[in-house]
Amino acid sequence: MFATPTSNISAERHLLLSIHLDREVIVDCYFPKIFLPEIPIPLLLVNDGQDLKTMNFAEIVDDLYSSKKILPLFCVALHCGTDRRNEYGTAKISDYKGRGARAGLYTRFIMEELLPFIRKQYSIYTFTEKAFAGFSLGGLMALDIAWNHPLEFTTVGIFSGSLWWRDLDHEDPDFDENKHRIMQRQIREGEYYPWMKFFFEVGTKDETADRNANGVIDSIDDTLATISEFKNLGYSDMQVKYLELSDGQHNVPTWARAFPFFLEWAWGSKN
Repeated sequence: MFATPTSNISAERHLLLSIHLDREVIVDCYFPKIFLPEIPIPLLLVNDGQDLKTMNFAEIVDDLYSSKKILPLFCVALHCGTDRRNEYGTAKISDYKGRGARAGLYTRFIMEELLPFIRKQYSIYTFTEKAFAGFSLGGLMALDIAWNHPLEFTTVGIFSGSLWWRDLDHEDPDFDENKHRIMQRQIREGEYYPWMKFFFEVGTKDETADRNANGVIDSIDDTLATISEFKNLGYSDMQVKYLELSDGQHNVPTWARAFPFFLEWAWGSKN
């Protein structure tokens, strides 16, 4: 058993052979013990899903259910592969080192293999909505997939997201943050989708790098820049949530602290 049994949560593991990725993907599914496929509930996909076991995700959700703080949720945690730095990224363009070269294939895996598998495996006709979340580079990949498939996804959770992702080295004399950060550029060139909403978490000790020497670490700078791009498109404070954790680091314990905030913000029973 990969997850500790709880009073409210069932957990099942599947090994899904992906044609697009040419590898086996470990898929952990968490869902309410009282689950009727004919009654739609939200679907949450999570990149770097191996971290959910470390953060005791089942217990986190069980506590939220027990206290009636969130609505029922079907969560699918996707374990990363050994080629994580190439499978995660932005599908349309690699970074300046060529990383993320297989992100397009990972996107096809999600859309063409994973989603049909979930529906068939659990006899689910539809979900009330689909959401995507991830940590670090997995958070960037979640945002990239959701942003480029707005008719499929409504909610995104980005924890310590690798929003520095750029197509030119910052040490290059021609580097311009407004031109060469890939995700921010995608958003700027995109559209306003009124049904979409975005949750961002960053810790004040997420890193120490400060490439523009403004006294703010890059992870916070890049996240706030991303939020600004959403705001410029018309997204409101109700649609974009920013959580900055004092002393939060780039690690699973910090993301475990933040995850309940995300779940209540997105699927709080009083929303």
